[in-house]
Amino acid sequence: MSSPDSPKRRLIVGTAGHIDHGKTSLIASLTGIDCDRWQEEKARGITIDLGFAHSLEDDLQIGFVDVPGHERFVHNALAGLGGIRLMMLVVAADEGVKPQTLEHLDICSLLDIPAGLVALTKTDLVDPELLELAELELEEALQNTPVAGAPIVKVSNKTGEGVDDVRAKLVELADAAQSGAELLDLPPRLPIDRAFQLKGLGVLVTGTLVSGRIDEGDEVALLPSGRPARVRSVQVHGSDRSTALAGERTSLQLVGVDLGEVGRGDQVARPDSVTVSRRWLVRFRLLPSAPKTIKGFLPVRVHVGSAERLGKLRPVGGPVEPGGECLAEVRLDAPTVTVRGDRFIVRRPSPQTTLGGGSILDPALAPLRGKQLEAVAPSLGGSLSEALIVWAELQGEAGLDPQELRRRLGEPEAAVLSALEELQADGKLLRAPAGAGHGERWIQPQQVVALAERARQLLKGYFKANRMASGMPKAETLRRLLPGRGSELADVYVDWLAKQKVLVIQGDELNLPGRGSQFTADEQKHADAIVALFERQGLQPSAIKEVQQELGIKPQIFDGLLKHLVKQGKLVRLPAGLFIADSCLARLRDDLRALDWQTFGVPQFKDHFGLTRKWAIPLLEYLDSQRVTRRMGNEREILRPR
Repeated sequence: MSSPDSPKRRLIVGTAGHIDHGKTSLIASLTGIDCDRWQEEKARGITIDLGFAHSLEDDLQIGFVDVPGHERFVHNALAGLGGIRLMMLVVAADEGVKPQTLEHLDICSLLDIPAGLVALTKTDLVDPELLELAELELEEALQNTPVAGAPIVKVSNKTGEGVDDVRAKLVELADAAQSGAELLDLPPRLPIDRAFQLKGLGVLVTGTLVSGRIDEGDEVALLPSGRPARVRSVQVHGSDRSTALAGERTSLQLVGVDLGEVGRGDQVARPDSVTVSRRWLVRFRLLPSAPKTIKGFLPVRVHVGSAERLGKLRPVGGPVEPGGECLAEVRLDAPTVTVRGDRFIVRRPSPQTTLGGGSILDPALAPLRGKQLEAVAPSLGGSLSEALIVWAELQGEAGLDPQELRRRLGEPEAAVLSALEELQADGKLLRAPAGAGHGERWIQPQQVVALAERARQLLKGYFKANRMASGMPKAETLRRLLPGRGSELADVYVDWLAKQKVLVIQGDELNLPGRGSQFTADEQKHADAIVALFERQGLQPSAIKEVQQELGIKPQIFDGLLKHLVKQGKLVRLPAGLFIADSCLARLRDDLRALDWQTFGVPQFKDHFGLTRKWAIPLLEYLDSQRVTRRMGNEREILRPR
């Protein structure tokens, strides 16, 4: 939805071409704006850094990004080419195609700029025959590029001949070049190519808004640092606006940030809306002009958006020859803001020449070993559905977080959920509902199958070693079964496994379906003897060690039987680690309630039942916990059933 004060159509045009071929002069002829803003640029007559201009043709707003043509300033040129929808290649008729012409053409091809035109300038300096040769040379240079067959317009900045033709051709190409209306629905991203401070206005940043919209008053983040800021005002091509839209040259006045905290290469975005990482999986094309085959990690200079980073690039699955394509891993020296689908350029650090470029497939690549990466890379390089399945697989039992996925893709939440739900409908992903401490997750079904098998083996192993156990403690089971981030989904997995009859939930224990405690005849005989002894000894039985020695049961077997009898409810463990028969406690409850006491103290309780203090206090605490008695200061009240 457009702001009321914004043009209906928007187009960002980037120049390309060799130094001194007339790029800046042509833009001045088209717009009346001189893009050379530095004194050094005017003195030397060359463009050093990015320049900007604009014009309005009916309902079409055209923004121009003038890039340096000198090979030493290609890094500056690349900072301004993000968001470009049309390339205007400028070639001087008296010099023809030069090395920098070809490099700029390669860069525009690698960035997949959707449309282009050629301005053949300085036509007033050559005769018709040379002009025809220059045009033929241009047509040949454009062959095998995405802009092959682009219109060539003859121009003289000196006489003005052809300037109107260039303007008309830009308007004509706008519809083809602009096929980016869908970008308005994406989260806003503004790669910053300039940051400066004006007295009384604070920090201002500029760039081409590559997606979404930014409104006056928006709360934003400066990435990769994450520094929060607020948009005080918005300008588009020097005019105040309430909203900037995707495809517009934008200036933002920011509050809450100092100039030293922001610079070229940063991005303005919504907080927590895009990925910040140092490792990518990419689809990479090595230019035919590259000097050699790439085999292992190669030091490179990477350009993405307005950012420039040092890093290393390695082909995945084997070497890549000049002119070839491959999947590749990129490791950067600093955190960088990207989403799946972003285009990038790779250059040699020294000498600085363009090697190739491509698109980002996974902007937050997991740290995989060589064989693992080779196995999953083709799927990550396939359709979005294939990538989602692989990302879910790599997350294991932890599952795929749709919020993290939204950042990876730079897509609205609704679009991400729609893609996940399609895979759920096909049975390729499972939806784990949100729970305590975690949001909704998406899990590959195979993870649940593998977990179910591990659960069976874990429980079988536990019960083989603990035959008398009524169940395996749930906490211990989950700690061993889900030791990593998957523990956040423990309750979800237990519920799933119970529904699949892999296990049975018994309070705070887990068991195998149909399994009971497994006693031998001797063990059952020992268990009965233990209960009988405790029942005979009444309210003050012997210590556990004495019972074990009196009955002559091996300590390990005795401990197992004791735990089992407590879980069965035949024995009760009192505070202070004392054990007593449940039948004795039942008689105590009945005897106490049969007395005509309303309240009583500890001495009275001890004397009546013939107890020592060692037993009287734990028994009273137990009776309190069972709501047979209620403590009131130094006395207790007997709670009788109504």
